Amino acid sequence: MLEINNPTHQATEISVEDKLKALYKLQQSDSQIDRIRTLRGELPLEVQDLEDDIAGIQTRIDNIKAQVHQAEQNIQTKNNEIAQAEAKIKKYTTQQKEVRNSREFDALNKEIEFQQLEIQLCKKRIREFNDQIAMRKTEIEGSEKVLDDRDKDLQIKKQELEEIIAETQKEEDNLVLVSEELQKYIEPRLLNAYSRIRGNARNGLAVVAIERDACGGCFNKIPPQRQLEIRTRKKIIVCEYCGRILVDKEIAGLE
Repeated sequence: MLEINNPTHQATEISVEDKLKALYKLQQSDSQIDRIRTLRGELPLEVQDLEDDIAGIQTRIDNIKAQVHQAEQNIQTKNNEIAQAEAKIKKYTTQQKEVRNSREFDALNKEIEFQQLEIQLCKKRIREFNDQIAMRKTEIEGSEKVLDDRDKDLQIKKQELEEIIAETQKEEDNLVLVSEELQKYIEPRLLNAYSRIRGNARNGLAVVAIERDACGGCFNKIPPQRQLEIRTRKKIIVCEYCGRILVDKEIAGLE
């Protein structure tokens, strides 16, 4: 009889029969873990997707806010340039009153006209920056609304997931411990084969019992001689059709 609670056993010290029992019990434990995780469904992935989505939206909002800040700084710069141009116009206008000839007057007048053009250009740029700010703020409002909706969805999904985990976590933890203990009775080569078969099987079944003279995994008929070999429990036998490890009904508790 396989003693599950005895950690001193080594996989190489037990019989093939006990290895088969350990494999079948391991399959039962892992199948129950699969059932629990299936019960949770896609919720963990949905939660992760929502968290990633929220992070992306928040990054976009932060980038737009940085653009708004930069546009506001640009407006301040243009206002400073306008103030400087107005100061120059004032200075040039005063100097015009002191000129000695028309050539100097015309030169100052051109400087005043140039500064006036600079002021017009700065005001045009300020209007453009203000338009950009208004547009970016509208984008921020829309993105923040989407962010708020995503956050509400996330809280609902998290609550659903937490409720399911609370109901099933203890059971899963116990099953994981059982699974880890059972693996001590199975040598690494056989355990790797078990894991590989489970990974390739749609239903996660790597070890199945013979039921009604057929493989419990793919339901193909098992020849009587093959069934006899399986019942002797002298070696590990796999289904020639699906590759699953086969055990007799007595090991599976079906008799």
